[in-house]
This record gives sequence, C-alpha cells and structure tokens, in this order.
Amino acid sequence: MNLHQFRFVQEAARRNLNLTETAKALFTSQPGVSKAILELEEELGVDIFTRHGKRLRRITEPGQQVLASIEIIMREVSNLKRIGEEYSKQDNGTLSIATTHTQARYVLPGPVAQLRRQLPQVRVSLHQGNPEQVVRWLLDDSADVGLATESLAQIDELVTLPCYEWQHVLVVPSDHPLASVERVSLEQLAAEPIVTYHPTFTGRTRIDRAFAARHLQPNIVLEAIDSDVIKTYVRLGMGLGIVAEMAVREDPAGGDLVSRPLGHLFGQNVTRIAFKRGAYLRNYVYTFAELLSDRLNRHLLERAMTGDTTDYSL
Repeated sequence: MNLHQFRFVQEAARRNLNLTETAKALFTSQPGVSKAILELEEELGVDIFTRHGKRLRRITEPGQQVLASIEIIMREVSNLKRIGEEYSKQDNGTLSIATTHTQARYVLPGPVAQLRRQLPQVRVSLHQGNPEQVVRWLLDDSADVGLATESLAQIDELVTLPCYEWQHVLVVPSDHPLASVERVSLEQLAAEPIVTYHPTFTGRTRIDRAFAARHLQPNIVLEAIDSDVIKTYVRLGMGLGIVAEMAVREDPAGGDLVSRPLGHLFGQNVTRIAFKRGAYLRNYVYTFAELLSDRLNRHLLERAMTGDTTDYSL
C-alpha cells in the first residue's frame, strides 16, 4: 500500500464517490484511480466501497474504518511536511488564509500588513470564496487558517475559536425617509426592497430567521457576496442595503449613504478562526492569530488544537 492509494480513496469519499470528479481533482485518469483503489482493497482483504458495475455506490462498514485511518495518516504526512518546513525555514514560508470577501476586504488588511512588517520573509496567499469553500480549503490542506462567520463551527474536523462579534447595519441614501429613523423596525424593512448578502454569506441566516420569527416576508431584490457591490446598488436606488458593520467603518456616512445599527433586530454575529483538527501550526500562524484578535494567543490555540474541551464562546 502507498500514499497514492490512500489519497485516491480519501478523495473519492470527498467527491461523493464520483470517480470522474476524483480523477479531475487529482489530475489523473479514472481507470488509474479505480485500479489503485482495487489494489488497496485486495491488499487489505476488505471492500472499502460497494459497487454497481464500475460505479461506487457506498462506503462499507470496514471502509469507514479504513477511511478514518487514512485521514489520520494523511494528516500526519502533512504535519511531517510542515515540521520540516518549520525547522528548515523558521519564519520563512507562505501563510495561506481561506476567507470570505468581507473578511478579506475589511478585517484582514491590518493584521496581514502587521504580519509582513514583523515577519517580512513570510508570504501571504488569500483564498476568497464562500464559507463552504473555506471549509474545503482547510480540509484539503490548501489553507492554514480559515476565517468566516457562517458554517465553520459545525464542522467536526475543524478546531474553531471566536475572534470578534459584529452586527448588521442598514445603509440608505441620505434623502431616504429611514435615514432619519434611529431605531428601524422589521416592519419598516419588510415594506421596502432590500439588497443584501447571499444566503450562505456574512450572517445572512440571522436576517432570514428574524423575519421568519415575525412571519414577515422580506422583499430581497438583489443578493451579493460583496459589501461594496451592495452599497453600489443602494446608491442606484434599488433598495435598502443590509451589510456587515465592518463595511461602513472606514466611511460611516459613505458620502451619500447613512448607516443605522440593526443589532436590535438581528442580534450579534461571531466571526470564527478555524484550523484543521490535528494540523501542525507554524510559528507565523500563531503570530497571525494573535494579530487578528486580542483574545487569541499561542497558549489558547495550543490548548484548543490538543483537544481541550474548554468553552471558547465569547
């Protein structure tokens, strides 16, 4: 048995047993993937997958145990590589951060710039996508660190810690009637066209739950993943904007826009930092985490990564 076989089995499970997608992801051929998996099954003496013709149908009971062992092996292989890089390069390498647009645009510039000033030999690679992609990049070892508001806390394979709380805000043109209202109601919002985030981004689930709890149907006329895009369409008169408060901190008035807090309607959101469970974290990952949030430090991260069950909620 070899690492290639382990990687093929692992990727097949991740790709919902689709061998065509598995082969594409690993830049190899489908027959090669099938052959490697069959050879591993023959060597182990058990079927990892049940089949219908050439297609994989499901993971067998012994296959589940094999996959669990493969996950551990591949994680430790990745750790070995990182340990080698850590001690050969010290604070010289690439910090890969997986995050959403809002975090990349409004939260990360300061910490990333500070990291570069402190550790100029460290390069930074930003992977921007939706929260599900952030999770996948972490699990695939494409990223060292993940940062998002949605999804991260529900993934057992990740260690997550809260970084900071934030609320949504309303943005409207300065001549809009709601611009003079200090405490906007859900009923007032429901009566207007709304421009806000896509359902998988930036705390959108809290917005939807708040309207549903009051049996109100919001008139969402445009969904986007980019706060700046939302503000642009608000300026064009398409509707009220609901964005994360980070998006209006630099220019609260936005020139021609007025912002109003909506925490009393949608509550507080928590942005979390995430790492793959069992991963080896290099020195500059700890440094970056400490720059990102005052509540994060190396000791706290080390406890969390070793399985400490402390409640880290804000």
